[in-house]
Amino acid sequence: MRYETVALDDEKSALVILDQTKLPNEVEVLSLTGRQEIWQAIYLLKVRGAPAIGVAAAIALYLAAKGIDTDAFESFYRQLREAKDYYASARPTAVNLFWALDRMERVALAHREEPVAAIKEHLRREAVRVKEEDIEVCRAIGEHGLRLIKDGDGILTHCNAGQLATARYGTALAPIHLGRERGYHFKVFTDETRPLLQGARLSAFELAADGVDTTLICDNMASQVMKNGWVQAVFVGCDRLAANGDACNKIGTSGVAILAKYYDIPFYVCAPTSTIDLHTARGEDIPIEERPAHEVTEMWYQKRMAPEGVNVYNPAFDFADHELITGIVTEFGVVYPPYDQSLRAIFAKKAGKTADVAKA
Repeated sequence: MRYETVALDDEKSALVILDQTKLPNEVEVLSLTGRQEIWQAIYLLKVRGAPAIGVAAAIALYLAAKGIDTDAFESFYRQLREAKDYYASARPTAVNLFWALDRMERVALAHREEPVAAIKEHLRREAVRVKEEDIEVCRAIGEHGLRLIKDGDGILTHCNAGQLATARYGTALAPIHLGRERGYHFKVFTDETRPLLQGARLSAFELAADGVDTTLICDNMASQVMKNGWVQAVFVGCDRLAANGDACNKIGTSGVAILAKYYDIPFYVCAPTSTIDLHTARGEDIPIEERPAHEVTEMWYQKRMAPEGVNVYNPAFDFADHELITGIVTEFGVVYPPYDQSLRAIFAKKAGKTADVAKA
């Protein structure tokens, strides 16, 4: 875990990522300079996880701006918008992609009266700031989440919301990583997570690398593990959180939430405020990405394992209904139902902190 998930190499004008499609068998660092290869890296999940996608998007748009050859703001802005719209088309569900691109665009507009060279420098600083903030946010989520569990607890997680999904620490795995640093001994059960096996390939990989007691289970084993009394808490990440608290995450999260409710196990969603979408009322309003059929029928096998021509339904995400969620862990603390009120209160708290920083 000494590798950075996502980084800027300004000297080479490159987005540097750890190729997550090669893990766990091969660690390959990619240096991406072209717009198309950056777009494909996001679409193909070479870089993935909502926060990491946001950092990558900010760096990508800065690099696009850096390559625009004009001194006229209107021409510069038109080309910047073209790059922004192109990158925004890579993934439809993770709100951090759009959040980061919009944030970068606002910086360009805020400095439109300055020379284009100065605007590019503002964009570079903003991209770096997006990454630095992600590290701070994830550590804060880890601190708040760690207060919800105790040494020796069994924890179940779904998909990968760890360091590989962020700039550092992760969201859902941040409490586990921080606890390990402080001598806690958690027993983590990691769902393999269909269809892309991000639990098996990524969460199990990074947890084991960090020295955490990790047991991999198939998705349909979660009920038995809970029934055995081995799980005291569930921590999952989130790609988009609706205003009512519905949490959109990797497919299968809804089932885990239902099981946790049945077995009376607290179910926590770890979500930075950048992932909270107050403009989306409920989970049903979130666009759900559908992935190609071959990811289910043949991607992970030496030979095709399903009959040719069989219909395949392969949504990448579902959402856990807000009524199933015990608490939502943000960088500003843990919020509880009713989420339509508590989430807005968190944003008011965030706005107050931003104002304090601006005054300082």
